[in-house]
Amino acid sequence: MAVLLLLPVAATVWKLYQLSRAPKDAALRSVTLSLVCACASYPLAMPGGTLGVDTVAGDVAEKIGQNVLLLATVYFLLCFYLYAAADRAGRRRARWEGVRVLLVITATIVLGESVPHKVFVGSFITADMTCTPLAAFYTVAGLYLLYALAVAAWWTRQYARKSVPPHSTGLWMAAAGMTGMAAACAVRAVFVFIRWQGGSVPQPLMVTVAFLLVASVTTFAIGITYPGARARVAAIRLWMRHRRLHRQLEPLWRLLSVAYPETVLHPEPPSRWDAWRVRGVHRRYHRRVVECRDCLVRISPYLGEEQHLDTTALAKRLREATETVLAERLDAASTVGKDAPAPRPAAALAMPQQDGRDADVQQLVELSEALRSAETRVPRTPRVTAGA
Repeated sequence: MAVLLLLPVAATVWKLYQLSRAPKDAALRSVTLSLVCACASYPLAMPGGTLGVDTVAGDVAEKIGQNVLLLATVYFLLCFYLYAAADRAGRRRARWEGVRVLLVITATIVLGESVPHKVFVGSFITADMTCTPLAAFYTVAGLYLLYALAVAAWWTRQYARKSVPPHSTGLWMAAAGMTGMAAACAVRAVFVFIRWQGGSVPQPLMVTVAFLLVASVTTFAIGITYPGARARVAAIRLWMRHRRLHRQLEPLWRLLSVAYPETVLHPEPPSRWDAWRVRGVHRRYHRRVVECRDCLVRISPYLGEEQHLDTTALAKRLREATETVLAERLDAASTVGKDAPAPRPAAALAMPQQDGRDADVQQLVELSEALRSAETRVPRTPRVTAGA
């Protein structure tokens, strides 16, 4: 049970983070407040949650506070859809819904205060519903919850039909959760009426409805966070992939940057956390791919006429070509006034069989891995410092 209750809390934390980045988004603010109120009502619903509140505020404060928070939860849920419409009619209806929920909250508080304290002791299952104010207290709150949840579930299903995965999946889950909560409220209203008339309801049946309510709230919380959670998982997988490819390209990049250090983009001292930051990993990966391709274009004239070589042979030729480039640079530096050699035509190296950036990167990785496993000697030159 504790694990299930952590899901709404996680959903609330995630929505608070999103709201901190878009504080003026009325729809996001509404759904965040809805989750905050829902999570705040959980401690009051727990067996140990009554003691602290009642010690300070009295015996009925816990029950009133819990129901007020639940009413605020569904009201803000309605506001989410009304503000999502982004029109004047939606904002006007949100104000009218606010008036309505304030009337319901006022009635709930008045009815709760009129109930004898000893009758309020215990839970919904053990409460004495033959007390008319107590039955009215649960009925008024339950009917508004039923109304708001049913309307919100209907709107959610309409949005789900017009959406595509993963958003539609999350919306259908949220709709299922709200439908389950509405059903639980309807059944509880029937229970209240039966018990008010002096009848009895089997306790296992009431416990089942209580578990249905908890499961529905959890399903709702999962549904509204599912698209964002799936996007985060995809982002983490992309981050891990780019970090792995960046490391795999190290041998190729190191060899080519020795031959053409000026091709390295914006050399800068590496940051301590740059290898772990999301933007840092993506930036360094894309820069490394670009630098490897630029260097391959520049070194291609030194590989001779046979350009279509397998990966192992091309790796060996690259090492030899790097030594040739370094030798030419040393010769040019020792000779003053000598005419520069005529430029040689460039050729395509390590070209993939298929189009697309992924295929191109994979070809570079294969060449880099061949360099890593080759037994030929790597030219020992000072390491190039770069942020790539």
